[in-house]
Amino acid sequence: MSAKMIAITGRSGSGKSKVAAYYRSLGYPVCDADLVAREIVQTDPDCLAKLCERFGTDILHQDGSLNRRLLANKAFATPEGTKALTDITHPAIIRSILQQRAASTNALFFVDGAVIVGHTLQHFCDKIILVSTSDALAVQRICSRDAISPEMAQRRLDAQTPLSVLREAADYEIENTTTEHNLLQQADTVLQMLTDKEIYEEKTL
Repeated sequence: MSAKMIAITGRSGSGKSKVAAYYRSLGYPVCDADLVAREIVQTDPDCLAKLCERFGTDILHQDGSLNRRLLANKAFATPEGTKALTDITHPAIIRSILQQRAASTNALFFVDGAVIVGHTLQHFCDKIILVSTSDALAVQRICSRDAISPEMAQRRLDAQTPLSVLREAADYEIENTTTEHNLLQQADTVLQMLTDKEIYEEKTL
């Protein structure tokens, strides 16, 4: 029987990667969808060509490698750009993630990704954990992490799936608005519920 796939999702700056890292530290397999995407666009020439066609050849460095920051700035500036990026990259990303799940020997397999709800990968997830925060805190974290302006950070958030939509799809919500200790306490509570085998229903794909 394959591992149950648990999505850890949230908007940029929510702190979902901290929850993912915590579960990884406990020994659970955690797939970083962003890392998979990074590998796909660097190693799949067809995917890279489609990205250049949609967003312009200036997304490449002089050596032909992808300028990920410029691509992100272009793609996340509008909902249309975000959707185009997803449509181009997700088929290959999903194949890779499912291969990793199939190889897992753990009962739970976590996938950390911002673009899950409303996309094909959602149908393969048995449960969804939403990590949420306020827009103000998210903007602060994005600016600190990516060294961009608050205006650019807000544009990224505005182009992402609304929090209300994520909440509607989520089975659990972890609010990251106070301390990291509180965040990890909530993560522990969710993990305890996830290990209760009675919560699962088989997905019909």
